[in-house]
Amino acid sequence: MEAVQRAGTYAVKLDETVSKFGADDLLPLWVADMDIAAPLCVQEALQRRAAHPVYGYTAYPERYYQAIKEWYFKRFGWEIETEWIVPACGVVPSLNFAIQAYTQEGDGVIVQTPLYPPFSESVLRQGREVLDNRLLYKNGSYQIDFADFEAKAREAKLFLLCSPHNPTGRVWNKEELEKLIDICLENEVIIVSDEIHADIVYRKMHYVLGSFEKAQQHSIVLNAPSKTFNIAGLNTSYAIIPDRTLRDAYIREQKRSGITNGNPFGIEALMAAYEGGEAWLEEVKTALWGNVVFVKTFIETHNLPLKVVEPEATFLLWIDCRGLQLSAEDLAAFFIRKAKLGLNEGVSFGKEGEGFMRLNIGTSKEVLRQAMQQMLRAYGEIR
Repeated sequence: MEAVQRAGTYAVKLDETVSKFGADDLLPLWVADMDIAAPLCVQEALQRRAAHPVYGYTAYPERYYQAIKEWYFKRFGWEIETEWIVPACGVVPSLNFAIQAYTQEGDGVIVQTPLYPPFSESVLRQGREVLDNRLLYKNGSYQIDFADFEAKAREAKLFLLCSPHNPTGRVWNKEELEKLIDICLENEVIIVSDEIHADIVYRKMHYVLGSFEKAQQHSIVLNAPSKTFNIAGLNTSYAIIPDRTLRDAYIREQKRSGITNGNPFGIEALMAAYEGGEAWLEEVKTALWGNVVFVKTFIETHNLPLKVVEPEATFLLWIDCRGLQLSAEDLAAFFIRKAKLGLNEGVSFGKEGEGFMRLNIGTSKEVLRQAMQQMLRAYGEIR
């Protein structure tokens, strides 16, 4: 897997490194997009569209909906209806629309930390209460505390599920999802499932929440081709909402925001990716798993006091750094000032992330080898 040089393209991971880390000499491995070229079918589709000199308001064609439907049936075995699909500009805005649509100020919303920060941030910004069902870290893996979840569900109106989970890389199994659904149904809690990493799953099966028939009238699924095909900058996402009442409520909030226009390039990219990008995806997944093995083997071979939480999905590695015995502040300083690496601080994902770091492996083996060597040298300096 070859890393494409992104300098001069206004890439966030490069251009915002100084503002985020206070240094300009870091190897940036933080923002959750990849350094690899999008599929050729996507590149060609965008080039064809760019050749037409008018880039005006663009409708969502039937082909757009068909591409999503066929992708879901082929990859997950879920047959969805066109009317269930609501185009959107991004999963995070959609989380906010759902919070506004299904809760009132002061209502409780369940999240599961350590967790991608915009989940809790969105809840708090909308004036709702975060109910934190903290995941349990045992024997190198994360599990759900179902007793606590059931207690939180009695106070909640909404549950924001991250499936697969970011940053831990967990893929929730069928039994876990069914138990979550049953508890939510019993307590009349609506489920919003962010499944943006669903296509990058290793050696396990991803179950779409909406594919559980008993959940369809009480849940919505959010997704996008952005992580899968490395096209996050095109702002093309969608919600799948089988229930008419929930769908109408969501659409009202989305319209109220004024963010309803289609992006001509995002539409083209989604259709091209879902129609012709599957072989590319399988090759990328193989390369990404090779990167997981490389980082894990390097750490173990060189006896670094770190542990990779082996991911079941995503191109993001959650690394247990507590063996370094550093405070959250000193751990961040170690990676920035000594290792010269720009990673995501674990504590930014919630208190449960203290002592961990998130590393993006969506790049070449050469870049990761450089990162590991820098980490090894830095450890040698403080050992």
